[in-house]
Formats: sequence, C-alpha cells, structure tokens
Amino acid sequence: MLTIGDTFPALTVPVQQGTSALPNGETLDLTTAYPGKWKVLFYWPKDFTFVCPTEIVGYSQIKGDFEDRDAVLIGASTDTAHVHLAWRKSDPDLAAADFPWLADNGRKLADALGIVDKNEHVAFRATFIVDPDNVIQAVQVNGLNVGRNPAETLRVLDALQTDELCPCNWNKGDDVLQVAA
Repeated sequence: MLTIGDTFPALTVPVQQGTSALPNGETLDLTTAYPGKWKVLFYWPKDFTFVCPTEIVGYSQIKGDFEDRDAVLIGASTDTAHVHLAWRKSDPDLAAADFPWLADNGRKLADALGIVDKNEHVAFRATFIVDPDNVIQAVQVNGLNVGRNPAETLRVLDALQTDELCPCNWNKGDDVLQVAA
C-alpha cells in the first residue's frame, strides 16, 4: 500500500458528478487536476450499501470546511459512473454530495494505491490526504464494516497544514508543541 511520503499515482480515472446528465466519459487525473490544492480522497467499498452513504453524507456536510482549507474533497469506489449516478438519484442526501466521485471500476487507482480487499475485490475504506505537490501526507484505512469520522480527517488536515508538532487531540487553534532549546 502507498503511504506517507509516496507520490500519488498519475492515473486518469472515470469520474461522475451531479445528477443532471448521464456519464459521458469524463475523467480526472488527481496529479494534474486542482493545482496548488490539497486533496482529500476517500474510497468506499461499494455503492448501494449501508455504511458507505453515512460516510459520503458525513464528508459532504463538512465539504465547505475542507474548501476553507484549500482542499478538494474527492470520493471514490470501484463501481461505474452509471452506478454512481443511479445511487445519487436514488437518495437526496447523496445527490447533495456535490463533489467528484471517481468510478474506478477497473481498479487501476485502487490497485496502484494497494487498497483492494483480496477476498471481496473492492476497495477498503481508505482515506488519503495529498499535499499540493501530490505527496501523500496521511493515510487511514478501515476494514469494510467500519465507517470513518470525517471530522477527524479535517482535524488531521488542519494539523498537517500547520507544519508544526501537534499533540494528541490537537485541534485547529490549539497551541502546538515547542521543542525546548
């Protein structure tokens, strides 16, 4: 699995966003898209499941907080763009999740990241925080049945952006650690 300090893979992946049009071959390469921005990419295992929508809605509810930190929120699964569209259309909360969803049904990116469950052949619940230079700065991976805490992802992004030593339970605005001379 790729980890902290690794360069994010330069791959182009199908993408779906919104509910107004059928997917038409749109793609996204996270290494060239969003220059100068932090990227928060979170994978969920499968569309039309139970834990996944709670995470997508949770991230969507604080999307503006990520934007305030110069970060782009990007979701992904190993489903197709058409499945993403159908799922968004079936649930108003998912329809409101206004950020790109990668449709990595070929598992090119998930395989390159090393986050595919060997038995289920879908992506783990993996979150990558990638800096503006496309270097991975944080990784969290959960099994298929345990959801993430989007507020914790935001807290980690805040800490990374200080470029300081941040203690346990540090939150934006708290004092950072000072090394004694």
